[in-house]
Amino acid sequence: MRRMSSGRSLPTGRWGRLARLAAVGARTGAGLLSTGEGAAEYAAEVLGTMRGLAAKAGQTLSYVDGIFPEAQREQYQAALAALRAAAPRSSWSEICALIEAELGSPIAELFAAIEPEPFASASIGQVHRARTHQGQAVAVKVQHPGVAAAIDSDLSNARALKSVLSRLAPRSVDVEAVFAEVSLRLREELDYALEAEHQRAFAAFHAGDPTIRIPAVIGECSARRVLTSELASGDALELAATRPEATRRSYAETLWRFVFKSNLIAGMFNADPHPGNYLFDAGGSVTFLDFGCVQPLDPGLLPSARALHWAAIERDETAFERAVIAHLGLRGGEYQRLAVGYSRLCFEPLFASPFRLTREYSASLVSEIQRLKKAMWSKDKSFVQLPPTLILLNRLQFGFYSVLARLDVSVDYASLERSFLDR
Repeated sequence: MRRMSSGRSLPTGRWGRLARLAAVGARTGAGLLSTGEGAAEYAAEVLGTMRGLAAKAGQTLSYVDGIFPEAQREQYQAALAALRAAAPRSSWSEICALIEAELGSPIAELFAAIEPEPFASASIGQVHRARTHQGQAVAVKVQHPGVAAAIDSDLSNARALKSVLSRLAPRSVDVEAVFAEVSLRLREELDYALEAEHQRAFAAFHAGDPTIRIPAVIGECSARRVLTSELASGDALELAATRPEATRRSYAETLWRFVFKSNLIAGMFNADPHPGNYLFDAGGSVTFLDFGCVQPLDPGLLPSARALHWAAIERDETAFERAVIAHLGLRGGEYQRLAVGYSRLCFEPLFASPFRLTREYSASLVSEIQRLKKAMWSKDKSFVQLPPTLILLNRLQFGFYSVLARLDVSVDYASLERSFLDR
């Protein structure tokens, strides 16, 4: 695999970024997907160099099952996996200047020591080890200079596509609402001050849970484009997946509890469930990182969401269908049939608990969603658009379930949910 470039200039122009994406599409077309010929490595290199939305797309492709054909899945996912923690980096001179501008002091006054070489780099920022003057080891996340302009360019390109979709899509599809919600979440990821608020909120909510760990924010060394937290340690998912069954079960239980207790009780959804945001401790605990993309859930939808989960826990098919219809505002017809069927498939881990989430099961969700999309574009007028605050929840099925599938362990998810829903 080719090495990710370091310190390469971030392309920010709208047309230049569009041309690079077109090049990726050309090289990873059907012909090259069948033969390989370096297309996977090329895609990783270009998407990584572009950072922003392009790199985020590459991160998702690196672990979600069901996207690539089976014959090419391992090749592409291996090539794109580097984007999760080793995307191309910004130069130290740029990073140092940004830290000093954001925090208003020379870097020597801010930190007793800081490593110029980042230990992690992703789509929006990179992370440096440092030590405060009080002696605390910290992680300093710094936004890539120019990434805000790059995302603006990507959203401009998406906006052009949005206008085309608005003309082609059925009237029941509110393309504007979807675009506005996704754009809002993406722009919020550029605000590290908001991310610090989210991080504190999740830490407070899960305080006392022995296997959920969330690093504390160091407020005096944080700003809009710099976020300093206590330094966390742990292993990547690839190593966690090799641990004994009991340890893997603890990981899966912790991940499930973090996600669904946050969703169903606190009404907060951390909508970026990719493997680079989890650190796994040998004792079975998980450290959760990156709270930039948090979707607040509509309080009015929480009762029907809880009803969905209770029906699945109780294995009550009739109550489950009734809850799906209420939660999604369905109105009969073919789309309702497909939406209920897809929802039922998504809730199989609760209905069939204890359940072993597999990569094949995860991939089946991607296939099933294609049927829903076809119904959306058909002349069947029964299509009902998801409420805006639920748009990003599909990342649970594609992203979070793909992470759990790597742990390959049977878990009693129904009992887990009872433990916090009963309260």
